[in-house]
Amino acid sequence: MYLYELSAIVVYFLILLTIGYYSYRKNMSVDDFIIGNRSMNYWLTALSAHASDMSSWLFLAYPATIFTQGLLGAWTAIGLIVCMFLNWQWIAPKIRVATEQYNSLTFSSFFESRFGDTSGLIRVFSALILVVFYTIYISAALTSMGDLLTSLFNLNYGIAILIGILIVVPYVFIGGYKTLAWIDLFQGFFLLGVIIFVPLYLLNGVGGFFGISQSFQLHHLTTSLFPDFSNHTLLAIISMGLGWGLGYFGQPHIVTKFMGIRNVSEIHKSKWLGMSWMTLSLAAATLVGATSVPFFNGSTSNPEEVFIKMVQASFHPFIIGFILCAVMAATINAMSSQVLVLTSSLTEDFYKRVFRPHASSKELLFISRIGIILVGAVAFFIAYRKTSTIYTLVNYAWSGIGSSFGPLVILALYSKRVNKYGAWAGILGGGIIAGIWPLFNTLISPMVPGFLASMILNLAVSHAARQKVAEKV
Repeated sequence: MYLYELSAIVVYFLILLTIGYYSYRKNMSVDDFIIGNRSMNYWLTALSAHASDMSSWLFLAYPATIFTQGLLGAWTAIGLIVCMFLNWQWIAPKIRVATEQYNSLTFSSFFESRFGDTSGLIRVFSALILVVFYTIYISAALTSMGDLLTSLFNLNYGIAILIGILIVVPYVFIGGYKTLAWIDLFQGFFLLGVIIFVPLYLLNGVGGFFGISQSFQLHHLTTSLFPDFSNHTLLAIISMGLGWGLGYFGQPHIVTKFMGIRNVSEIHKSKWLGMSWMTLSLAAATLVGATSVPFFNGSTSNPEEVFIKMVQASFHPFIIGFILCAVMAATINAMSSQVLVLTSSLTEDFYKRVFRPHASSKELLFISRIGIILVGAVAFFIAYRKTSTIYTLVNYAWSGIGSSFGPLVILALYSKRVNKYGAWAGILGGGIIAGIWPLFNTLISPMVPGFLASMILNLAVSHAARQKVAEKV
């Protein structure tokens, strides 16, 4: 049985290595490695932005919310779809033009140029936030990879997450931005096909939509987006919708995909292609969660593994291997993009800014690859401890990053009232509020208070410091 599954996985990853090798030959400079030299077509931009977003959360964590909360949990998907559309509409065209004007390869270098910060503090604060929250994010992806490989091959968990690191690091190390874009394109279509096929295949076996509805009623799960209008329910809807959706405006591993498109005029094509992919994949993931309720009769030891267990119980081992490659694909897409963004920030914002301002392109490329290895090692040790669920880890990291950078991205592109002092306060304040919020309240997502606090700090501190800025001028 293991031989069939292993064979399917080997075939799949040989395809990825082929793509990685082909892309490696095109990586000639640090601009190529970090941002693809702004040469991506609209297909690559759309699928890399969306496929690198979802991660294993699409297959594991999100269906678990439907399994435990019913259709109330679908507000998470609704919030994501609405805010990602606004991200394409409001942020993508402007960030592409602005970062090219300032010759910026990273978030922090753009902020530094935009606000004229010669102190380097924006870079330092940005890198600090990214190190803290991205290592947690990457460790969540490793945790899901470990759970998957443990379930497939009955491996020791530590060995399973080590294998996860050994899969991701080499092709990020070799290819960089372009490699990830081509792999995201391939894997985006692959995982979309899988997430649609599995629940549709299993639907008749659980009695169709009528069977799902009956099972929801039996296990006291809501079949409505508005089960009631109590304060508790309305608060939960706001928390799920905005708690996830607002994060899109400040996620570097997503927004940097906008920066790499070849032509700004093609962004609208990327938008509709990407949003179609996203809507279909989230609708299918919702159906996965709904189908799992009658499949498991409303009870399972780990709701985050319903997709894996349904596949294992329903298909031939060789097909199981290919299907579960989609979970690995989603995990790898997100984790590799996050590793690349984090190491790019460490290279550009720390090494070049502080230690080697005149470092050559080859030297920076070498440092980026060393950073990939170090980041992978730190994430391994965090994942090894396995202190929380995938959903909780991803939500925490997503909230911290989105709160720190989301308001500042919006204000940097649309307001002239913000200065470097407000930017410093917004980056740190948003991250700190989101980081400590779960200690005081678990009902409301950290994103909501963190994003609001960051927006207020950006504007208030900028206003208070305006006189000081005017005096210096």
